[in-house]
Amino acid sequence: MSTVVIAWLYVVVMMAAAEALSPQGTVLGAVFTLLLYGALPLGLVVYVMATPARKRARRAREAEEDAARAAARAAAAGSDAPDQRREAPAADAVAPEGKET
Repeated sequence: MSTVVIAWLYVVVMMAAAEALSPQGTVLGAVFTLLLYGALPLGLVVYVMATPARKRARRAREAEEDAARAAARAAAAGSDAPDQRREAPAADAVAPEGKET
């Protein structure tokens, strides 16, 4: 992908230089050549060419999040903490402060 970008930039810079150095050309015309033949089309091409990489990264991130959720669910299901399974505390629990049993 970088070869396409470098080649296109080379062509556009040469076009802009020809526009700026030509007796009939202007520097403003060279700037518009850089923008309209260089930056805008190149940005669109790079965005389209990078679409598969963005999709792969998104799928990998979603798979990682799903694995983390599954691990959290498994840890919560196997935990002995009474509040996570909504069970009453065990009989041998320590009495709250100020209360005697």
